[in-house]
Amino acid sequence: MKSILVHAADDSAMESRMQVALDIARATGAHITFLQSVSYEVFAPGDFYGSAMAAALPQIKQAAEDFRAKTEADLANEDAVWEWKFLYGMAEDRLLEQSALHDVILVGPHDVGENGKRPSRMAGELALKAPVPVLVVPDEAKRFNLSAPVLVAWNGSSEAAVALRAAVPMLKYASNVFLACVAEDKSRERHDFRLDEGAKYLSRHGVDAEIVELPSGKLKVSDVLFSAAEKRGCSMMVMGAYGHSRFAEMLFGGVTRRSLTDPQMPIFLAH
Repeated sequence: MKSILVHAADDSAMESRMQVALDIARATGAHITFLQSVSYEVFAPGDFYGSAMAAALPQIKQAAEDFRAKTEADLANEDAVWEWKFLYGMAEDRLLEQSALHDVILVGPHDVGENGKRPSRMAGELALKAPVPVLVVPDEAKRFNLSAPVLVAWNGSSEAAVALRAAVPMLKYASNVFLACVAEDKSRERHDFRLDEGAKYLSRHGVDAEIVELPSGKLKVSDVLFSAAEKRGCSMMVMGAYGHSRFAEMLFGGVTRRSLTDPQMPIFLAH
């Protein structure tokens, strides 16, 4: 991971993802790009004559400038290489465009302005569309130890395999890697890859993985995974994004959706 893209926005998780990005950059020698994006159109939908927009523009611009000045002042004392980039437009679109020359995107667990128990739509869209993985950083993650253990959620699906492969550069720093499989109902099991095939792939990259089979009992799969990760002192969970169809995930829930609703630690997503 040599090029980190961070969504720069004035939300409750900004401090957390900034610190996580700095910790990763220090450990890997990576460069950080903080991308701030403002779309004026979203502030005045239906304002055909532009009157509301004209009145709001000075406040919007000042708020953006104040946020940038405050954040850059905090970053000035950090021993990492970073730059600030400002672009007009929807944040999701600008992050997707800029991701082509980055190795990972850091975003918060909720969309800007929303702090309820719902997953970030932007995080989900980026995980599905971006050519690089997405690291979702919750508010509580003030630091990130790259050498701490990591849990990889494994269900034998192609999505899990893609996430596993994308995480290799970070897994090489981990003191332990746990390849965790949760027993599910037979009708929902995937058989693209056996449990041991993920471990074999990692071994070819010099990463030793311990296979862990977890009983689900009556708990949700996401809760079983978080519990196992916390018990093992993991700093991050690696997960394939949206293994079922996205429409089914939105209607009925799913491991990805439930995990993103209330993430207990940073979640590394790829699809």
